[in-house]
Amino acid sequence: MQAFRQADSLISLSLADWDLLLRQSRSANLLARLYVLLDERGLLEKMPPQAREHLEWSHATAERHTQAVHWEVGQIQKALVKSGVPIILLKGAAYVMANLPSARGRLFTDIDIMVPKESLNAAEAALMLHGWAATHHDAYDQRYYRTWMHELPPMRHVRRSTVIDVHHAILPETASIHPDPEKLRAAACALEGHEGLKVLAPADMVLHSAAHLFHDGELENGLRDLVDIDSLLRHFGSIPSFWSELVERAVDLELTRPLFYALRYAANILHTPIPSDAMEAAKIGCPSQPTRALMDSLFTRALMPVHPSCSDAFTSGARWLLYVRANWLRMPPLLLARHLFHKAFISSKTD
Repeated sequence: MQAFRQADSLISLSLADWDLLLRQSRSANLLARLYVLLDERGLLEKMPPQAREHLEWSHATAERHTQAVHWEVGQIQKALVKSGVPIILLKGAAYVMANLPSARGRLFTDIDIMVPKESLNAAEAALMLHGWAATHHDAYDQRYYRTWMHELPPMRHVRRSTVIDVHHAILPETASIHPDPEKLRAAACALEGHEGLKVLAPADMVLHSAAHLFHDGELENGLRDLVDIDSLLRHFGSIPSFWSELVERAVDLELTRPLFYALRYAANILHTPIPSDAMEAAKIGCPSQPTRALMDSLFTRALMPVHPSCSDAFTSGARWLLYVRANWLRMPPLLLARHLFHKAFISSKTD
């Protein structure tokens, strides 16, 4: 954490310290991001040559990744243009195409888009005509995605193996909260220089990232996603109306709890500068004191890199409890029980 709070402190690390930091950063998918931090502060030349070589290789990989994302988004747009389906880019692809600071050094494996629910069939058909195919062929998995989730089953291109997730909302339809996709689409911003493409509005982009991490339970890249939130808040925080709109928008989209956690852990873990009045207003999403203490205990462990040096005796238990919590939030109890029973005793036998 010290590396992302105070990059200047890295110039005093020994080679053994660098060895550990590089392994931790790689496990967190943040190695290329570390290069960016040092590059922005003009510190790369002060790093040991051995460490700098690792960072420069990760940077080269990230640069090629960015070029590939631009090309792949162009292919998706080409596939959907005749269908007339409006496209909103989400998460990593949105950061890259909007040239946001959070895109620098960010690596991701799939491209996420959002389309109107009534356009899902048209979007899927158009993508299939251009080489994408569904990855989940099990009848139960197809029903799981198409009936209960907020996206189609992931689609992989048959020649390039690139993966696209086609969403119609940002949380599952069976979740306990329901951010209105129509409101997200209505506020979405056109992407300059890319006709027909949009990204979420600044506040909505932060809230989607918060919902993805703190409600949907995607913790595999938890620290990377918290670094995203930190970067988005630092970037959009300079917009005069941003902080007041952020909390108001969270109320409007039923995302006050994820926003509270996002601001709390960004400030506590990464020292993100957040105005005191915004932090105070975000307390509208604060849980009770016992729940808050429990979440602090779980998230401060689960958000660390998945590396032995970043774990204690309770870390694996914390990740398991947050996995259970995420499933609990995704589905009502009866449906969740049926789903877990099917995955444990029926799908496993089929596999």
